[in-house]
This record gives sequence, C-alpha cells and structure tokens, in this order.
Amino acid sequence: MKVLSSLLLVLITACALFSSASAAEKRPNILFILADDQSPFDLKIYNPASELETPALDRLAAEGMVFDGAYHMGSFSGAVCSPSRHMIMSGRTVWHLPQAPWAAERCPPNLEQQTMPAVFNRAGYATMRTCKTGNSYEAANALFTVRRDAMKRGGDEENGSGWHAQQVMDYLGEREAAKDEKPFLIYYGFSHPHDTRDGKPELLAKYGATNHDDPETAPSLHSKQPKLPANYLTAHPFDMTHADVRDEQQVSGVWGRRDEASIRNEIGRQYACSDNIDQQITRVLKKLEEMGELDNTYIIYTADHGMSIGRHGLMGKQNLYQHTWRVPFIVKGPGIKPGSRVEGNIYLLDILATLCDLAGITAPESNEGSSFKPVLTGEKTVVRDVLYGAYSGGSKPGIRCVKQGDWKLIQYEAPDRSVSETQLFNLKENPDELLAQHHDAKVAALTGFTPADGQVNLAKDPAHAEKLAEMQALLLSEMRRLHDPWRFSNQPDDSLPTPPAPAARKGQGKGKGKKAKKQ
Repeated sequence: MKVLSSLLLVLITACALFSSASAAEKRPNILFILADDQSPFDLKIYNPASELETPALDRLAAEGMVFDGAYHMGSFSGAVCSPSRHMIMSGRTVWHLPQAPWAAERCPPNLEQQTMPAVFNRAGYATMRTCKTGNSYEAANALFTVRRDAMKRGGDEENGSGWHAQQVMDYLGEREAAKDEKPFLIYYGFSHPHDTRDGKPELLAKYGATNHDDPETAPSLHSKQPKLPANYLTAHPFDMTHADVRDEQQVSGVWGRRDEASIRNEIGRQYACSDNIDQQITRVLKKLEEMGELDNTYIIYTADHGMSIGRHGLMGKQNLYQHTWRVPFIVKGPGIKPGSRVEGNIYLLDILATLCDLAGITAPESNEGSSFKPVLTGEKTVVRDVLYGAYSGGSKPGIRCVKQGDWKLIQYEAPDRSVSETQLFNLKENPDELLAQHHDAKVAALTGFTPADGQVNLAKDPAHAEKLAEMQALLLSEMRRLHDPWRFSNQPDDSLPTPPAPAARKGQGKGKGKKAKKQ
C-alpha cells in the first residue's frame, strides 16, 4: 500500500509539474489594432485638453505602456498609408519597400513570404485579418489564414467600424466553438477615422458635428464641437511641396476651407468616428476576457500615421509636423508594467521584429526594424537616439526631417514650385511647433491660446546657427544611411542617378467588399 501511495504521489507531482511547464510555455496571443489616420493629439493620453472620450484606450494605457515617441518613417507617395502599412508588414525602411524608387535593387524578391502573416503562419500561429481594402500590401494581406477585408466608412454598424469588430468577434467565436488552442495573431484594422468621416448620428450629436456635404457653404458652429488646436492656422504659410494633393483640397466636408466652423465640425466628425472605434475595441476586449485569453494576449494600438485637420493650416498627412509624423502607440500584455510611459523612439517598421521577439520567433533576414521588447520589459527607455522622416509624394525632393533629443529640423524644397524652407524647433520649449503666424492676435483669439515668447521657428535665429548646422549634418547622414534617393540643393549631390518612378501598385482591393475610390 505504501508503495502504491508513493507511486501515486510521484504521478501527481509529475502531472502538476508538466501542467505548470505547459502553462509557462504557452505562447502569447497578439491583437494588433490599427486606426486609419489618427493623430496622437486626438487622445487624452497625449493631449489632456482633448474632448474625445476613449475609455477602452484609457484602460489599455492604465494597464500597459504608452509610447511618447512612436513614428512612421515617411512616404514617397501622397497615399501615405501605403508605405506605412508596407513597413508594418515587412519591417523594411521606407526606401527599401517594393513600391519605392530603386525597389528592384533595394528590395529582396518574394518579400511577401517574409512578412507578418507568412512568418507567423510558419511558426504555427492562427492568423486572421480584418481591415480596409486598398493602399496596403496586398501580396502580404492575402497570406492571412482568415481574411475579411472591406472598406467600411459608413455611419452605422454594418457599414462602419462595427463591421470590422464583428469580423473579429465571429472569428473568436469560431475558435471557441472549435476549441482551437493555437495561439493567434489578429490584425484588427479599421477604415475610420479616415475621411469621409460619416459618424453614427448619436456620436456626431455628442461632438456637435454634422456630415456636412455642401462645398459652397461652411457648417454651423456648435457649442459641443471640439475647440481649435493650439497650432491652428487659417492657411499654411508656404507651399509644403504638395499643396494641391487630394487631402488638402477634396476632403468632403471641408474641401479647401480652413475657417473655424469647418475645422471644428471636421474635428467633431473625426472624434465621432474615433469614439466608435473605441467602443468596438471594448467589444473585442470583453470577448477575450470571457474566453480567458485576455491575460495571455499582447495588445498593440496604433495608427498608420497622424493627421492635421486644421493644425498648421493643413488637412492631410503629407507633412512632417509632430501631429502627423507621430502616431499613438499603446501596448498591454504579459510582463509590461501597468501605467508605464516611455519615450521609446520607435518606428512602425519595428513592429514585426518586436512581435517575433515576444512570440519567441526568429525575425526574417529581410527585416530592418529593431525589437522594442527591451523597452516593454523595462530594460531600456529608447530604441534609438535619432529619428528620420521623409515625404516625397509631390515635388522633389520634398520634405525631410530629423529629430535628436529635443531638437527637430524640417527641410522643404521643390524647385518647380519655388519652395525652399527650413524649420528648426526645440520641442521641449515649443511642443506645438508654433510659427510666427501663431502669434498673430487674430489667430490667438480663435484658439484661445497665448503662445509664450520664443516659441517660433528658430532656423533663422543667429543664436541657433550652430545647432542648425549640426542638425543639417545629421539629416544628410541619415539620408545617406537609409539610401534616400534625393538630395537638397544645400547638400552634396553624391552623384545620385535620377530615381525611377515608383512601382505601380498591384492587386489592390481584392479582399471581401467593394474597392473604394478614395483611400
């Protein structure tokens, strides 16, 4: 009897140890959430003055980590979301993408086989995607095991963000019914708050907005409309090398208008769409919690790039101010300190390497991003010291920026448009990148913001000539390192050949749903 008891005890102990080891070895799930066109300054976690209510994102921030320095690297196209989403999928830098100039020389063949869904499929993950159609990496998107894409920018559940949420809910329900225990990677993307920002009626009313559709008149002002941002202008002070791009002239509800009523109404529409996204995130998080999967899931929330909507007199994403170059970025998951906040200095192209690192997967050799897992675990606070940004979707060379510490340089040049401008900002002293025009009494009266002395572009200030030269040298260094195919007239030409036209996009809009004309 004693022998049997001893054997039974050994078996129980072994089973307990095996169960414990299995639990410890259980691979984490990943829920990657992507908004379409959202400035970090829309959110209270970045801008306490914002009137946008996002309890789900506030909860993620309280239970996870907020990145103050997250950026998309840039674009060679007016459709900024396309290279951004290619970078997320592939971990490649902006000039090394399949659509970039010199793609044949800079991009490895069959890159789609080294992208997010392909890598996680091979690692035994179940992969699912719902997102907008168009302006993305079609060859990679097609590799998700389950794919339910459609353009959904309507003002109701079936034709708006609720549709994307329902695809995730249905997928999770199917996994639950099938008792599928594979770890999952879900790419949970939205078509909003990108224009046309047709919000749900009750949310439009909440933010005092209407789906204004008359290009000949301005909408009415309403007390519930969000206030103008501190860096609002009625017009940008110079051509930003692509002033005639669609986003600056043809956005339904605003068109070329920059008056107070048009901008406040459009911000209200943006908020209505973003509020709805937050509600749809709540649905999915609740489902994961009910399934017992929430605690073992890394949740990342971000956007493909920021957005202007009146800031600096601009509407679109074809600029490199902080409101557009930066993106919101929140991560919650196992081992991440609740309520933590870091600078990070990450790019969206770092996501692939990081997800691989978190899942214990070797990142593909084609990846050029850096894992920020050491930041998530508290070992580091930043991934890199220098950040580079590019916009070359209009006249060439276009716009470039470089940031190091508190200092940021932006350079603009378009010889065919007689544009040659330089901006130097100390972001600690001038976080809104205010210009001389923001100090105008009429502008200040509209925003209710009183700029402090010295908060202007410092590029022409003799006292900062040395810093300007230092930042210009840093910009050239980054342009060379990253194989930027253009140079400014005040830089060495490096004997660069004329870049070819960007490669044509193929196979867009093949997902479920209709192809959109505007993306």
